Amino acid sequence: MYAIVEIAGLQYKVSQKQRVFVNRLEAKEGDSVEFSKVLLIDNDGKITVGTPAIDGARVAAKVLSHLQGDKVIVFKKKRRKGYRKLNGHRQALTELLIQEVLGKGEKLSADAAKLEIASILELKARSRYSPAKKVFAATEEEVEEVVEEVVEEKPAKKTRKKKVD
Repeated sequence: MYAIVEIAGLQYKVSQKQRVFVNRLEAKEGDSVEFSKVLLIDNDGKITVGTPAIDGARVAAKVLSHLQGDKVIVFKKKRRKGYRKLNGHRQALTELLIQEVLGKGEKLSADAAKLEIASILELKARSRYSPAKKVFAATEEEVEEVVEEVVEEKPAKKTRKKKVD
């Protein structure tokens, strides 16, 4: 099941448990947000298209973090005039975790509401190794188990011995 939803003026194709980076929203980290401008819902082959939006349909999401995107270099030049301008830009983004796509009259299920994510920063803080991926977990105990697994998987770094002549 997926939906096409308009978030902050842009359209995104989203499904449950998906992380989406959107333009900065005014919500705090950890807040739950809902987007009611759902343009299309595909429920296992049954497609519902809105005119322009589907009445009563919405997408529930949780704000994971606010961050900045990769740096984009903007370079302007006019040849033979000596005019050169170098500028950089980093877009302000919000990371969302899509909890569930809800149809008309549906409520957020308990499983989707409990859906949490152990962020890379949390795992790094608890471990001296950096994890390779983000992990979905329903409870804090599951997050602790994953952190222990990640620590056990990675061996300690070997140090080089200097050659003495």
